[in-house]
Order: sequence, then structure tokens, then C-alpha cells
Amino acid sequence: MLRALPRPSAPLGPGGAEVLRLITVQRAPVCLTVQASGRRRYGYWQPMDAGAGRGGCYVALPTDECDALHAAGRIVLGDPVVDPGKTTYPVRPAVRGASSSSPGVPRQALTA
Repeated sequence: MLRALPRPSAPLGPGGAEVLRLITVQRAPVCLTVQASGRRRYGYWQPMDAGAGRGGCYVALPTDECDALHAAGRIVLGDPVVDPGKTTYPVRPAVRGASSSSPGVPRQALTA
């Protein structure tokens, strides 16, 4: 499983800010696809736009920018879907300031 190490937030460049904005406000889910060969590609499906007369298409995001956001802890990967030739991870923005235990919410112990 791919996990980002927590790091202090560094200022984003224009490319990173635009990618983070797309991931944050995207109506279609963004995914990371890792091919069996190791090739990584972030992207989303852009649905058909009848008003503009354009058909649906797959839109790739800049891999370097997305990897930098992941390494900085600004985006997180969900549970993988594994196929014989690739693994696909849903991508979402990281929740800032959230801890693993929310105050005021009781935690339940696991018992056997």
C-alpha cells in the first residue's frame, strides 16, 4: 500500500495548486492507476458535455505534481482495486486538522 509520510505543509506552486483544486472540487472521482510495469497515472473521466458538443474523455493529471501532493500529505489514496495488470486507488484531498479520535466521540474497544 502506498502511504504518504506526514510533512510540514510547503507552499504550492501554480501547477500543484491547480491539481489540488481539481481533486478537491472534482465531480468525477480522481484515481491513481499503477500498471504492472510500474507506470503511474493520475486522472479522471470527464463526462460528455452536451452543451459544448464534446464527448466524454479520460483526463490525465500531471504525475509529478500529484506525487508531490501525495508525498506532502495533501492528498490520500483509498483502498486499492487490484486487477491482473493494474492497481487503481481512489484519490481524495487529505482532511486537515483531523485526528484519528474525534473529541466527544466515544471509542469502542475491540474484544474477542
